[in-house]
Formats: sequence, C-alpha cells, structure tokens
Amino acid sequence: MAEEEVIFTEQMKGAPGEMCWLSVLSCLLLACCYVGSLYVWRSDLPRDHPAVIKRRFTSVLVVSGLSPLFVWAWREFTAVRTISPLLGLLGIRLEGFIPAIVLPLLLTMVLFLGPLMQLAMDCPWSFTDGIRVVLDPCFWTLCLSDMRWLRNQVVAPLTEELVFRACMLPMLVPCAGPFTAIFTCPLFFGVAHFHHVIELLRFRQGTLSGIFLSAVFQFSYTAVFGAYTAFIFIRTGHLMGPVLCHSFCNYMGFPAISTALEHPQRLVILSSYLFGVLLFFMLLFPLTEPSYYGAPTPVCTLTSSPSCLCFS
Repeated sequence: MAEEEVIFTEQMKGAPGEMCWLSVLSCLLLACCYVGSLYVWRSDLPRDHPAVIKRRFTSVLVVSGLSPLFVWAWREFTAVRTISPLLGLLGIRLEGFIPAIVLPLLLTMVLFLGPLMQLAMDCPWSFTDGIRVVLDPCFWTLCLSDMRWLRNQVVAPLTEELVFRACMLPMLVPCAGPFTAIFTCPLFFGVAHFHHVIELLRFRQGTLSGIFLSAVFQFSYTAVFGAYTAFIFIRTGHLMGPVLCHSFCNYMGFPAISTALEHPQRLVILSSYLFGVLLFFMLLFPLTEPSYYGAPTPVCTLTSSPSCLCFS
C-alpha cells in the first residue's frame, strides 16, 4: 500500500491540471453518451410508452456495459496505478458485501421515516397482508412484466449508479479529493436529467415557466441525491448500496410534505419526519463506517492525501 501511494503521489505532482481536465472531460463525455443513448431511437411516442422503454433499455445497457472502458482508458492515459483492480474501483467486490446491501438501505429508510409512517397509516393492508403479497411469486411476475417498474426500480438505478457514481468517482477523486468529488460528481447527474425538459416541451406537458421550474427543482433534487449516493459509494466502496438506495428513493418519490400537513394524524407524521431526519444525521457516519466494508475502500486509495471520509 505504501509503495503504491508513493507512486501515485509522484504522478499527481507531474501534471495535476492535465489530469483534472482529462477527468472532467471524460465524465462529461460519459454523461453525454448515457443521455444520448436515450435518443438514438426516433419515435413520436412518450417516454413512458412500453415500446420506448424497451428500446431505451437496449441502448442504455450497451452504454453502461461499455462505461468501465472510460475508466480503463482514463487510467491508461494518466498512468495511475492502484492496488485495486478495475472492478474493485467500480465497487464490484465481495469484501463487506453483506453490510453494503443492508446498512446504506437501512440508513435511507431512516431518512424516509416520515413518509414510511404516512404510508403505513394510509395503507389499507395489514402488516401480515403486506408480507403475504411480497412473498407471492405472482406479485413479482407482475412487477417484472411492467416496463415502467423495471425502468424505475431496476434498470435506471443500476445503470445510473454505475455510470454516474462507480465510473465517475474514480476519475474525479484523484484530482479533486473525496470531499470535493462528492459534490462535483452529482452535477453531471443533475444536468443529465435536464433532457426530460425536451420531452415535456415536445408533448406540451405544462406551461413554459412550469416546465422550467420543474427542471430546476429536479436538478436540485437529483444533485442532492447524487451527493448522498456518492458519499455512500466512497465510504463503502460498493456499487450495490447506492443502487438499492436509488431504487428505494425512486419507489418512495419526493416526500409529500403538503399532504402530511393536511393528514388527520399530522402531529405523529410530522414528528416522524423530524425524528427521521435527526436520526439520519446521527447515523450517517456510524452506519457507513469504512471498517465494515474493508477500509480503506478502493476508491479511497486513489487520493494522495488522507480524508476523514475514507477512514474511521
């Protein structure tokens, strides 16, 4: 480890500016390829039509499958060498796998304690009924046959986290450091979601000002969410944690605070909102303790200076 860090530090001293430009351009090109793959198919149908979703599955899976080549090419051009193999840098590894699929998801559920409480109160099913439905194979058959469900819960979380976190962070951390990379990486993710504006304008789904405000809100929300999953990726060094958190957040959607304010049990629900947020910040670092996942995580070996994000 020490020898690798010395080699890396010497490389960083050579031309850090060139490395950073190459890293940013690589991330920008990767983001453009991902978004561009959604529009290689000419169609007059809306984005939620099953035929459109199936075609986009094909193109986005191809781009996502090729995205590790960007990291490989970046590593070859910059001559950066690390102990971890390429798959390890991308968060695909076995060490600490079980904690990586349990603890980040648990942390995210704590943050959504208020919406979960509201959902439980309004759900007509009992807890036993819910368990019975989840264990029913017919339920999962219906889900897997629903193109929108597959997109929102499986394909989008997996491909977006692979491209915008697992592939971009290893290229940004060496020149920006873990802390700055956490807030830089989501900018590519947020800007990539502006392509939804094209379809809203194309199908005239709202006024111009409404579409613009919706785009600004979506950019802000996705940027904050991207920073959170980037934090999880750096702390855990695993891809699966961010993917599961992404899928869960897609299912929950943005918290309906206005509905909570009008709920008959609003005091209980609002208290759950507040308690969930406070508990989330209390558990943010303890549940993402790098020692649970094999510290230092592979992406942290790419930084030349120590960071509190990478160590206990």
